[in-house]
Amino acid sequence: MPAQAERDQRHTLRRLHDGSGLLSAAAMRKLDESLPWYRVLSAEDRSSVGLVVQAGISSFITWFSDPSTPPHGASEIFASAPPELTRSISLQHTLQLVRLIVEVVEDQSDRLAAPGAERDLREAVLRYSREVAFSAAEVYARAAEVRGAWDARLEALVVDALVRGEADDALRSRVAALGWSGHGHTLVMVGTTSQPLDDVRAAELRRATRRAAGDALVGIQGDRLIIAIGGEGDLRAAAASLLPRFGPGPVVIGPSVPSLAEAGRSAAAALAGLAAAPAWPTAPRPVLADDLLPERVLVGDLVARRTLIEQAYVPLVAAGGSLLDTLAAHVENGRSLEAAARVLYVHPNTVRYRLRKVSDVTGWDPLDPREAYVLQTALALGRLDGTGTTAQAL
Repeated sequence: MPAQAERDQRHTLRRLHDGSGLLSAAAMRKLDESLPWYRVLSAEDRSSVGLVVQAGISSFITWFSDPSTPPHGASEIFASAPPELTRSISLQHTLQLVRLIVEVVEDQSDRLAAPGAERDLREAVLRYSREVAFSAAEVYARAAEVRGAWDARLEALVVDALVRGEADDALRSRVAALGWSGHGHTLVMVGTTSQPLDDVRAAELRRATRRAAGDALVGIQGDRLIIAIGGEGDLRAAAASLLPRFGPGPVVIGPSVPSLAEAGRSAAAALAGLAAAPAWPTAPRPVLADDLLPERVLVGDLVARRTLIEQAYVPLVAAGGSLLDTLAAHVENGRSLEAAARVLYVHPNTVRYRLRKVSDVTGWDPLDPREAYVLQTALALGRLDGTGTTAQAL
C-alpha cells in the first residue's frame, strides 16, 4: 500500500473510531424513520436490534483497520443479541439492516473519511456489507435447522401422546407451538415405510402432509408411520392423497373425531386396524378402521367388539319381529335365500324383504358377501354376550 494511502487509511480509521457514536445514533434514527417493522417491535426486540446495529458498525471499524482479513460474519454481530431475535426479525429484515448501515456510512463518509479518501471508505463498506449479507443467510439457515430439529422432536412427543391417549393441557400447548389451528375435525392414519426415513425425506414428508391438510402432525416410529390431519375439508380425501408417502402394505384410516383432544380414539382404531389388516388380504388401500371391525375383534380390540354389538346386534334385537332370526338363517345356511326360506317356512321374497330391513336397521347389507361376514360376526358376539343384550346394558 502506498505511503499516502496508508496515511489516509489510518486517518480515516481514527475518525471512524471517534465518530462511532455518531454513526450509531444516525443508524438508530434512520431505523425508526425508514423501517416500519422496527417501530412495531417490542421494546426488548428494538433494544436487541440496536445492539446488532452497534455491533455491525464496531465490527466494520475493526475490519477496516486491516481490510486484508476476512470480515466478521453475522454470527459475531448477532452474538450480542438473544438467539430468539431471529424469530422476531426475518432474513429480509436483517438484510435491510445491513443496507441501512451502508447508507449511514455513505452519508457520513464526507465527514468521517480523510480528505480524498471518501471513495475508498464507500468501497470498503460495500465490500464489508456483501460479506455480512452472505453470513446473515448462514445464520438464518442454522437457526431454521435448529428450529426444525426442535419442532420434529416436539412433534414426535405429541404424536406419541396421541397414541397413548394423553390429551391434557401440555398436549394442547405443544400442538399450539407446532401451529395446529384446531379448526374442524381430526383423523389419524397409520401404515409403514419401505425404508428408514432420513432427515431430508422426513422433512419432505412433513411438507407434503401440511400441503394436504390445514393441520398436520407426523410421527415416525421405526418403520411405522403415523399421520394426524385436521381441518374443515374432506379429511378422508386428504388422507388418500398421502397414500404414496407410505411403503407397501396396509394403510389404515381411523375414524374422524371432533378435535385433536379426542384423536386418541382415532389413533387406537387405526393402529388396531393395522394389526388386524393381514386377516383381510383383499382389503382396499387405504382401508377405514371401521371396515376392519371383525378382524379387529380377532386381535382382541374391545372397542371393535363393543361397536359391532351396539351397531348391529342391539338394533336388530330392538327392532323385534323376525329380523334377527332371518339374518341367522341366511348366514348359517350358505347365504342362500331359498335355504333360509325353507328353514323359516316362508317365501324367498319374504327373506329378501327382511334382509333389506336388516340393511336399513344396521347399515350393513346381508346380500353383500363382505358385509354379511360383518353381520355374522356381530351375531356371534351378541350371542356370546347374551341374547337379551341391550344398548343400556352395554
